[in-house]
Amino acid sequence: MPPAFWGRTVREIRAAAPVLDQLETPVLTVDRAALAENIAVMAEWVRAAGVRLAPHGKTTMAPQVWADQLAAGSWGITLATVWQTQVARSFGVARVLLANALVDPVGLRWVAAESARDSSFEFYCWADSVETVALMDAHLRGAPEAPRIRVLVELGGPHGRTGARTVEQAHAVARAIEGASRLTLAGVGGYEGALAHDRTATGIRAVRDYLGELARLHRELAAAGRYRGPAVVTAGGSAYPELALEYLAPLSDEQGGRGVATTVVLRSGAYVIHDDGFYASMSPLAGPGSARPLRSAMHGWARTLSRPEPGLALLDAGKRDLPFDEGMPIPQRIAGSGGGVLDADATVSALNDQHAFLRLAGGSATELPIGAVVRLGLSHPCTAFDKWRLIPVIDDADAPTPRVVDLLHTFF
Repeated sequence: MPPAFWGRTVREIRAAAPVLDQLETPVLTVDRAALAENIAVMAEWVRAAGVRLAPHGKTTMAPQVWADQLAAGSWGITLATVWQTQVARSFGVARVLLANALVDPVGLRWVAAESARDSSFEFYCWADSVETVALMDAHLRGAPEAPRIRVLVELGGPHGRTGARTVEQAHAVARAIEGASRLTLAGVGGYEGALAHDRTATGIRAVRDYLGELARLHRELAAAGRYRGPAVVTAGGSAYPELALEYLAPLSDEQGGRGVATTVVLRSGAYVIHDDGFYASMSPLAGPGSARPLRSAMHGWARTLSRPEPGLALLDAGKRDLPFDEGMPIPQRIAGSGGGVLDADATVSALNDQHAFLRLAGGSATELPIGAVVRLGLSHPCTAFDKWRLIPVIDDADAPTPRVVDLLHTFF
């Protein structure tokens, strides 16, 4: 934060409504209008499909954003680690889906103690092997008496990440959960995004095959009478959510009219921020084909430090400041009322720790003086937010002089 903000509360800064020019560079910002629109678009989309949404909170680790998502109707918040769950509980999140196995003994005992302390706390986690189930049950011996921990059988796929590799192995995990003293079988889940990284025919087929097997697993567990209560079926990252709906939405039966009461939950997380890179090319809710497309709500702003040779500018943002694992930052425009759109062939070719190599060609080579600020489109919000503890929210990233209207705290 610039010196003018030192010692001031967020409320005081918000009331002063400073302009973006008053911030130091580099800086990451969130566009308030795009954020609100993305939340509304996804909430309406899942509602129309008759399923629930538990957005992945690790995308932002910003409880202010989680609160907006919950207010828009989200079923709960998905998280990846027990410490993230503890952050969520400290902000009053009542339902957490841990999309991971939990075999840490300290974490498991904390979940048991928290469940005993607050009976309204709903916690779900995953298991993908008989060994995992046995270890969880062993760690919970001697823990405070509490409701059984709800465990979903995680189904994976060939060359994927975690998850039982076959439906038959998943059945063995379900039987182990049934026999455990402190656990209860609460459904099935997994992550299709680990099996493909594009929208080629091969990638789509891998995702479809996997989702078909996940649906089959749930149906077989229900038919075998494995569930002793309601079940959750969950999948759906931000790259293939429409395929998750195609295969899983038909399983939704929250009243149990067809047998086991089943809640289908999507866990898309990146949608809330979206991007100008990977998800812009992958999401079915982006692009001209969508009636209300998602919009990138994050931008990087970097200042030109050096013009050491023709066609090259060095900016003051690097790997410590901006995401780069799913594509380099994308030069978009020169900030300020006198700025303009950069040529389409302008690219960031590399990032050092604190420098970006901006390659220019044609007329733009002479239109970017030292000291000019460049707005950068970014790819992959999950590795953007973790670099910033306090993120300015601006009213409109396209305005000549954006105004700071809030600040987001992150808890990584």
